[in-house]
Amino acid sequence: MSAYDIFIAPMMDYGFMRRALVACLCLALGSGPIGVFLMMRRMSLMGDALSHAVLPGAAIGYLVAGSLSLTAMGLGGLIAGLSVAVLAGIVSRFTNLAEDASFASFYLTSLALGVLIVSLRGSNIDLLHVLFGTILAIDEEALIQIGLITSLTLVVIAAIYRPLVAECFDPGFLKAVGGRGPLYHYIFLLMVVLNLVASFQALGTLMAVGLMMLPAATAQLWARSLSTMLLVAFGSALVSGYVGLIASYHLELASGPTIIMTAACLYGCSILVAPSGIMRRFFPLPHLKG
Repeated sequence: MSAYDIFIAPMMDYGFMRRALVACLCLALGSGPIGVFLMMRRMSLMGDALSHAVLPGAAIGYLVAGSLSLTAMGLGGLIAGLSVAVLAGIVSRFTNLAEDASFASFYLTSLALGVLIVSLRGSNIDLLHVLFGTILAIDEEALIQIGLITSLTLVVIAAIYRPLVAECFDPGFLKAVGGRGPLYHYIFLLMVVLNLVASFQALGTLMAVGLMMLPAATAQLWARSLSTMLLVAFGSALVSGYVGLIASYHLELASGPTIIMTAACLYGCSILVAPSGIMRRFFPLPHLKG
């Protein structure tokens, strides 16, 4: 079997593979930067909580549409994710609970409620589709939705890039110069939820955050500047999507989990060989002597 048969032929021969690859490209463009900012803001687990919070809204959208309608499930997931984000913020503001604790409580409730709704009215196959996604079943309508979310994400990040960076590194300075930190915080949370909805359509609620956080963690091991970190996160997510799709095609594996496992392998290799990895700690590069 030639390199063409392994890496190119599946994309040339099958439309569903090309659509899945375009979806991976869009997710890499949108979720990569979002994951980096989540990590810089120490909100990695909050992203995971929001990905599970999407589930009950998607389940209600499934019930209303009577089928796996990506439009209805995406809209329901967006409403549910934003509701959990707002409720968690309100609870942390008016009680002595930290924001991460209130997020954890709401996401566990949302996850249980979503699984309960789907299991009551749907089949086990429907539940698997909701939890683990169907990236090979992405159609043109879903691609348009994912593309619009990615485009909106890039435009918004470009518009609020400087205050977002300032809030990551020195929120006290942003407050001192009159910056509206809470406004940018909630705009950023909106972008997180939107990208989780886009990822949910391809990877399911359980793994929607995978292409968001694993490439960001990989980028942090390789890059020393924020701009380089954003590029590395995008590249890592794109490579994970492409290699995962090719591996799932030839090995007859589930595509979504294979993509996430590919991203995990890149992260694992980076832990060992990256400039901030383990091997550099035990085998440092020689320094120039004066």
